[in-house]
Formats: sequence, C-alpha cells, structure tokens
Amino acid sequence: MEDDTPDTPELTTLQQKVAYMVEKTFPGENVSGRAFSDLVKERGGHLSHSYFSNILAGKVTHPSEDILKALGLGFGVDWRFFKEESEVVDDVVAGLQFLAKRRTGEISGIAGRGLDDDGLSAELLQFALSLLEEKKDSGTEA
Repeated sequence: MEDDTPDTPELTTLQQKVAYMVEKTFPGENVSGRAFSDLVKERGGHLSHSYFSNILAGKVTHPSEDILKALGLGFGVDWRFFKEESEVVDDVVAGLQFLAKRRTGEISGIAGRGLDDDGLSAELLQFALSLLEEKKDSGTEA
C-alpha cells in the first residue's frame, strides 16, 4: 500500500522498524536496552539488552523468529511487523498514527460497527486519517 503522506517513514530494515517503534511507543523517553529487556521479560519473553542495542545500532539484520516475537511483546505489536517483507507494517503504522492523533486531540472518538476481533483494518484507519487531513486543510474542526 503506497502512502504519500510525510507521516509514513521508510520502514524496510529491522533497525528502521525498531527505531520507529521506540520513537512512537515511548515518545520523548530515552529507553535503554536494559529497560526494554526488562519490559520484554515482564511480558513473558526474553531479549538481552545488548542484543537490543545491537539491533538499534544496525549490527543485527536477520534475527531469529524468537527475537522478533520478543520485539513484538516489548512494543505490544504483531511480531510479524519486524519480519522482512512484512505484510503488517502498514497496519502497525496506521494504528500508531491513529493513536498519535487521538493523543493530541485531533480525534476525539470513533465508533466502529461490525468490527471483528482484529479491530479496524489499515485501510479504514488510513481513510479516517485522510478525512482528518481534509478537515485540517479546509480549516474545519474534525
């Protein structure tokens, strides 16, 4: 899915994906490898702080599936986001953009009807975000 908005970063490498998730999951915080490792452990996974630091430094490019699952646990997202050629990157990015707009008050509420257990699709989230952008560009309140 192509998106021309400046909010959508290039997320092709593991390093880019992890750095993006650190920025979006812990905005304004300096999260250490040790703190992230502890968070993963609290959520039932295992990831050493040095391995996490090596991922952020770009030294690790092809970790095991268990490491990807640990990253997913730590960030609270589908672990497949971190896979190469991931099909869930758009879903995760759209969800984070939606949450950021919710946090800033650009979105005050949303009601979904007929949703399944997976919630809103990436396409529906992108549509909602595009409506907000149109409202903002026209100068009206959302």
